[in-house]
Amino acid sequence: MITWQWSSFADLTVSQLYAMLALRQEVFVLEQNCLYPDIDGLDPAARHLLGWRNAGDKLELVAHLRCLAPGAKYEEMSIGRVVTSPAARGAGLGRELVAQGLAFAHLLHPGHAIRIGAQAHLEQFYAGFGFVTVSEPYDEDGIMHIDMLLPAAT
Repeated sequence: MITWQWSSFADLTVSQLYAMLALRQEVFVLEQNCLYPDIDGLDPAARHLLGWRNAGDKLELVAHLRCLAPGAKYEEMSIGRVVTSPAARGAGLGRELVAQGLAFAHLLHPGHAIRIGAQAHLEQFYAGFGFVTVSEPYDEDGIMHIDMLLPAAT
């Protein structure tokens, strides 16, 4: 079972921040073999969704994404740094993470579209949530990406 936690950057404890950055490093830098500036200056403006599971006598961070207000990165609201732990994959956690993220994002900023810069191989995954591809594929840090847009709810 996953315990979901939304936090502003300022409300993250040092341990929570460390776990978040360690998970992102494990997947985006090490697993994907991609040297890029993960700490990009946007985390302080974001709301962070953390997914925790019990691992014996402690909690283990197994999922994370961040939500940025309209104008922080794109004209639209955005979600990004969507990541699940390799040890927790295969049980639908990624879908649950994105569903939780989108629901809260719409509560935070109702009536706004959501733009993402998605890894191109995840196009169908995000299309399943209603995102539409709005760019040609482009190389970002050695990985092909596309911009996708989820229109504002009416």
